[in-house]
Amino acid sequence: MIMISFFKRRQARKKARHCLHHVRHCRKMREDIAPAADVESLLAAETELATALKGRDTGRMESTAKAAVEAASVVMPVQSFAWLRENLEILVVAIAVAMAFRTYFIQPFKIPTGSMQPSLYGITSKHQAEPGVFDRPILNNLKWVITGDYYHEYRAKASGVMSGFYEDKWDPSIRRFQIGGAMHKIPVDALRDPSRRHEIGALPGDFVARGTLLWSGIRRAGDHVFVDRVRWNFFPPKRGQIIVFETAGIKALPPGMHYIKRLIGLPGETISIEPPNVLVNGVEVHEPKSIERIATRTPGYAGYTLADPRSEDPCELRSPHDTFTLGAAEYLALGDNTLNSKDSRYWGGVPQRNMVGPAAFVYWPLLTKRWGLIL
Repeated sequence: MIMISFFKRRQARKKARHCLHHVRHCRKMREDIAPAADVESLLAAETELATALKGRDTGRMESTAKAAVEAASVVMPVQSFAWLRENLEILVVAIAVAMAFRTYFIQPFKIPTGSMQPSLYGITSKHQAEPGVFDRPILNNLKWVITGDYYHEYRAKASGVMSGFYEDKWDPSIRRFQIGGAMHKIPVDALRDPSRRHEIGALPGDFVARGTLLWSGIRRAGDHVFVDRVRWNFFPPKRGQIIVFETAGIKALPPGMHYIKRLIGLPGETISIEPPNVLVNGVEVHEPKSIERIATRTPGYAGYTLADPRSEDPCELRSPHDTFTLGAAEYLALGDNTLNSKDSRYWGGVPQRNMVGPAAFVYWPLLTKRWGLIL
């Protein structure tokens, strides 16, 4: 009996403390806008509840707690769908914090193309005739989360003659075409290499029946990185850093996008290329190590190459005799894979105002040798 009384008194005190906390919160939140008489009544009920908590009378604690809560409901009426309002407020605050963090500290970025391979990988594809064991429902989602690989089948959505391929402005990893007026797509990797043309189920000019398999295989997600937006507020950009910048105002580049390249030239420097080396003010550059491994054609790298002379872009570095001098607030950026990179060789310097920050960390996919700090 004594034990029951002890637990009952303990429970009553706990409930009374919670009520007192709630009452004080309501008063502090509303005392400057609620009617003075209601606030005064609430303060009196709060004082009486605090006094009851100091005593041992369980009945008084319960009655004063009830009276205090009723007084609080007058000052701060319970709103309809309070739980929904509270969750929405939490969600809005969480989104605001995330957006602020993204704007001022760390920004995620997806590598779309192969211009930085093998340092960083863009979206790639690998032909596969049929799904494997881990490409079945449920397991395929788990495989994608861990490796970034996902099996796709591209089939004709309509019957008709297949049109020619053309670039997608927002997704350079694919090429688009039409069949019977319906829009289709296929991985660009299957088109660039002539030895892979047999993977494609039809070619431009062919009549294609609806449901025909056009291509099947694994699509590998490009590396996803975090960009450090803080570092350049304290330290200037350094040669060899992998940088992200906006394309706004840069001729020959689509506006509203972000590019990722390696920083080669600093403001005021004169740049030239004598394959496989890049020269700064007439001197070959071999530092830091990130540039050294490219220039020395470490396995996987082809060295620095000149711009394609057939390009319609206003190329800056078409021959070993060409030079490009950067302005006082310009940087020169090249892809690590200059055989497949649209970079400063084609459109010149990156204005300082366009610079976002250095790429700092590959956070996804998880099972790659590139996961971790970017060097």
